[in-house]
Amino acid sequence: MTGMEFLPVLFMVAGIVLVAGATLFVSSLLRPSNPYPEKNMPYECGMDPAGEAAGGRFRVQFFIIAILFVVFDVETMFLFPWAVVLKEIGLVGYVEMFVFILLLLVGFAYAWLKGALEWEA
Repeated sequence: MTGMEFLPVLFMVAGIVLVAGATLFVSSLLRPSNPYPEKNMPYECGMDPAGEAAGGRFRVQFFIIAILFVVFDVETMFLFPWAVVLKEIGLVGYVEMFVFILLLLVGFAYAWLKGALEWEA
């Protein structure tokens, strides 16, 4: 494979970055900017914020659950292409994917045993 085969992909990535940057720049010029204390308060379903969230602090469990979600979402992204080309990759690819899944299950079991999935009130 030569570098020229990846040139269209490079152009597409550059175009996406350019459009995203231009959109953010133009929107920053056009938006109204009038912050005031009520506007900058954390929003909780129309009620005044109470508890830890009132100070902008969130429990670590929110972030741990989000990270675990991303990890297993990435696992799903790897499983689909693997399943599509299962006949072509042979036994080596089959074993490698099961090692990958096994490592993810070990990580999941570790998170479960450490209590990362327990939600405290």
